[in-house]
Amino acid sequence: MVSKVPRHIAIILDGNRRYAKRLGLQPWKGHEYGIKKLEELLVWCQEIGIKELTLYSFSTENFKRSKTEIDFLFNLFKQKFRNMSHSGTFDKGIRVNVIGRLEMFPEGIRNAMLDIMEKTKNNDKLTVNFAMAYGGRQEITDSVKKIAENVKKGKLNANDIDENLIASNLYLKSEPDLVIRPGGEIRTSNFLTWQSTYSEWIFLKDKLWPEFTKEDLLKCIEEFNTRERRFGS
Repeated sequence: MVSKVPRHIAIILDGNRRYAKRLGLQPWKGHEYGIKKLEELLVWCQEIGIKELTLYSFSTENFKRSKTEIDFLFNLFKQKFRNMSHSGTFDKGIRVNVIGRLEMFPEGIRNAMLDIMEKTKNNDKLTVNFAMAYGGRQEITDSVKKIAENVKKGKLNANDIDENLIASNLYLKSEPDLVIRPGGEIRTSNFLTWQSTYSEWIFLKDKLWPEFTKEDLLKCIEEFNTRERRFGS
């Protein structure tokens, strides 16, 4: 067992389509393998003692993909969130949260998201944040818009605006200790732009998301424990 477990881990779920191509399948079929790996991850996190998990599942840019892939993904999302609503997710103490511009999704998917969030809102063993229709810059933009609206209404003064106020209006209030990106890419891709400022980042060059294992997770945590977190000091 690792010596110190990060409270909050974030993961960019990258490499599903490349994994499917390796298997000779249509690229979008890789998302099914990604979903199966996610189910395993939730078990590992509870076993290890992680309290919060944030997953980059679908970005605002992903809406530009082909209609065939989008339709496949939307059906997969709806099915997954509905299945979670009727499974033992609540019995396991998992709280599900969905962050992003959810209004970009069709009503059926939004309703499934809202339903699982409502049903699990009192669970406290593990919080899982699904970043859907998400972008870090868009999140900051939406936060600033909310603040500007309150200034316009006279509820706030411009002099009240500071980092804490912006942070309190973001989709996600907490900050990850560790961000993991499998898939070989070495960039942040507009993920948790504000919250990950002082997070430790680990990029896995030789593992696609569907290939990610519990051993990989433990190795990332071990690497995290070797780093000295200075927070700018």
